[in-house]
Amino acid sequence: MQRVAAKGRLKFISPQLPRLVEVPPVSHDWIHEIKYDGYRTQVIIDWDGARAYTKTGIDWTARYWPIVTAAETLGARDAIIDGEVIAPKADGSPDFHALRSAMAWNAERLAFVAFDLLHLNGKDLRPLPAVDRRAMLWDLIKPATGAIQFSQHVEGGGADFFKGVERMGLEGMVSKRRGAPYRSGESDAWLKIKCYEFSELELLGVKRVPGKPPMALMGQGGKYAGSAFITLPKQIRERLWKRVQAGREAPVGAPSVNGVEWLKPGLKARVKHLRGESKLRHASVKGIVED
Repeated sequence: MQRVAAKGRLKFISPQLPRLVEVPPVSHDWIHEIKYDGYRTQVIIDWDGARAYTKTGIDWTARYWPIVTAAETLGARDAIIDGEVIAPKADGSPDFHALRSAMAWNAERLAFVAFDLLHLNGKDLRPLPAVDRRAMLWDLIKPATGAIQFSQHVEGGGADFFKGVERMGLEGMVSKRRGAPYRSGESDAWLKIKCYEFSELELLGVKRVPGKPPMALMGQGGKYAGSAFITLPKQIRERLWKRVQAGREAPVGAPSVNGVEWLKPGLKARVKHLRGESKLRHASVKGIVED
């Protein structure tokens, strides 16, 4: 059923965004959560029912209908909940590659992991400390075992928490100042720390566009593995450009990409990338290995 715009409905609030850093904060002024690999989502509940919006405010209520249905049973007169939509595996960890398929064909598999509460029963909660908002969120959604779940946190011990996240093979973690208010946009009060690993991969080709960082197309076992930014010192980059063989045919399985200069076999690169992905994500070339 298509919803009709109505006066007085709660409006979408631009989300607070974490700033990417290399290491987690270590003071006890921070709380730490798992960074769920999914789609940032805002669920709004008011007299007109429940709705779900993407990070940029696009209405995805129809795609997330099981989550929206569950939200309407929470018992709040009105609320705005911030969280992440995931497709959980059997062990509860997010399966990013199954997410889009679940959205299209099996929405019942989706779960909304709630981690903040911006509004509740006529009150704007954004000025309150993060830990107070989260306590109110838990009271609203507990026991949080169905389509709407709760993002657990620990207080302090950021370094140890990150080690645990790495051991579990997760994407990363988010650290938040326990006493900070909620403010839209990127903020130092929220930090994200991602888990990476290094792999030695075949360098298939490069794409150079003026004004943009050059990209490397990588392969593994004769198959295309994804692309990575080339972040190398000037001297190494110049040696690499000399290996570029313009006009060489694309390797088998490589994507159809305009403007790629393919390389002859025999060149590998040491690539830093997010762990546990079927294709490279957030990847960068850190070194060249010549046979």
